[in-house]
Amino acid sequence: MTMNISDSLPLTLTRIFDAPRELVWEAWTRAEHALQWWGPRHHPATDIEWDARPGGRWRNCLRSVETGALLWHGGVFREVIRPERLVFTFAWEEPGERGLETLVTVNFTDRDGKTEMTLRQTPFQSIGERDGHDEGWNSTFDRLAEFFATSNRRSQEC
Repeated sequence: MTMNISDSLPLTLTRIFDAPRELVWEAWTRAEHALQWWGPRHHPATDIEWDARPGGRWRNCLRSVETGALLWHGGVFREVIRPERLVFTFAWEEPGERGLETLVTVNFTDRDGKTEMTLRQTPFQSIGERDGHDEGWNSTFDRLAEFFATSNRRSQEC
């Protein structure tokens, strides 16, 4: 039996954010918000171009906090269904396995004023590449949760 790589190595992550779905949607679709949380702690985003509409392009630069090395990545939005679903391609601007284009699907579900977000990314050519994205996305989503916590504190102080 031949195994389809996209079926054998998907990455699926689910998080609950203490923020309304509309706010989570805005954090994902507005560049000025994404710049505050995109990228893992060790490679935060320094530049974000974001055209969240079907056919719109996105491109981001991550900078290593250790070495200053730049990592560019980007893609094209395939589906943008406010405030429920984003689908976009993702590829590192590097040759080889890291340059393989993947498809990222992010679903947003209202959970009594909080938001359940499920991200699925596929295909990966190796477990190592998939696990690297797992670590990167989890660190990124930790930063997103902190972004909402900071936003909630600011709104309560006003």
